[in-house]
Amino acid sequence: MTPMEWKSLWLEEEARARVRGWDFSPIRGRFEEERDLPWSYRALVREYLREDMALLDYDTGGGEFLLSLGHPPGRTAATEGYPPNAALCREVLPPLGITFKECADPSAVPFPDGSFDIVLNRHGAFDPRELFRLLRPGGLFLTEQVGEDNDRDLVERVLPGTAKPFPGKNLREQQAAFRAAGFRMLRGEEAFRPIVFYDVGAFVWFARVIEWEFPGFSVDRCFGGLLAMQREIEAAGAIRGTIHRYLIAAQKRWREYTGRAGAFPAGAGAGSPFCEETASSKNWISLEKSIFLP
Repeated sequence: MTPMEWKSLWLEEEARARVRGWDFSPIRGRFEEERDLPWSYRALVREYLREDMALLDYDTGGGEFLLSLGHPPGRTAATEGYPPNAALCREVLPPLGITFKECADPSAVPFPDGSFDIVLNRHGAFDPRELFRLLRPGGLFLTEQVGEDNDRDLVERVLPGTAKPFPGKNLREQQAAFRAAGFRMLRGEEAFRPIVFYDVGAFVWFARVIEWEFPGFSVDRCFGGLLAMQREIEAAGAIRGTIHRYLIAAQKRWREYTGRAGAFPAGAGAGSPFCEETASSKNWISLEKSIFLP
C-alpha cells in the first residue's frame, strides 16, 4: 500500500476511537499488554475482601471490575469522574442496588468519615489523606496503578519531548506519601513490561483514547512517526513499547486514628449506609492491636 492509502485507513481508525466504560474490545487481538505482570490485582482483592466489608471502588470506569467481584450490593459503592463513564455507571449500578456518586476530585470524595472497610482503585487517581479519612480504623486501600513512565518510549516516537502527565507516580514516592498520611504498607511491587501492537491502526485507536499520555495526537500531526511504525511492523511483525505498573496494599493505622478500640470518628454513620461498625472492621482493629501495636 502507498503512504496515502495507509493514512486513509488510519484516519478511519482515528474517527472510530471511542471508549465506553473501560472497554478496549475494538482492538482486542491487535495488541497485548499486562500479560506477564508479577502479580494479580484480582487475586490481591480476593485475598482481603470479605462479604461484610463496606466497599468503595473509586474511579470505577464503567464498573466492569467491580461487578465481576460479586460483592453484596448493599455494601458496595462506586465513584467515577469521567463524564461518559459516569453516565454509564448511573445507568448500570443503581438499579443493582449499588450506591454511585459522580466524583472527579480524589481529594473530596462525597462520603462521610470512616465510611469504608476497604477502598479499591485500579488505574485511577487517589489522595492518601482523603483515603485515610474515608477508611475505618484498620481499613485497607488496594490499588494497581499506571506509573509515570508508562508508554514513554511510544510517546517519544510520535510526540517527542512530551512531558510526563503524572510525574511522581512510582512506588517509592507513593509509598512515602502513604506512610506520611498514616498508613502501614502491607505490600508494594513495581514492574516494567512490554506492550505490543500488531498493526498501526490499533496504535492509532489506543493513542487517541489514552489522550492524557498522547496529548494532541492525530494521524495528520504524527504521520511520519506512524509510517516509521508501519515499516517496523513489516520488518519485525510488531511495534513494541514498555508499560509501567505498581501495586500498593496499605492499611490505615489503628493507633494514629483513635486512642481506643471501637472508637469511630465523629459524624461517621451520618446519613450513610456504609458507616455502621462491621465484623470486618472489628477484626481489623483486633489484628492491628495484636500484631502491630506495642
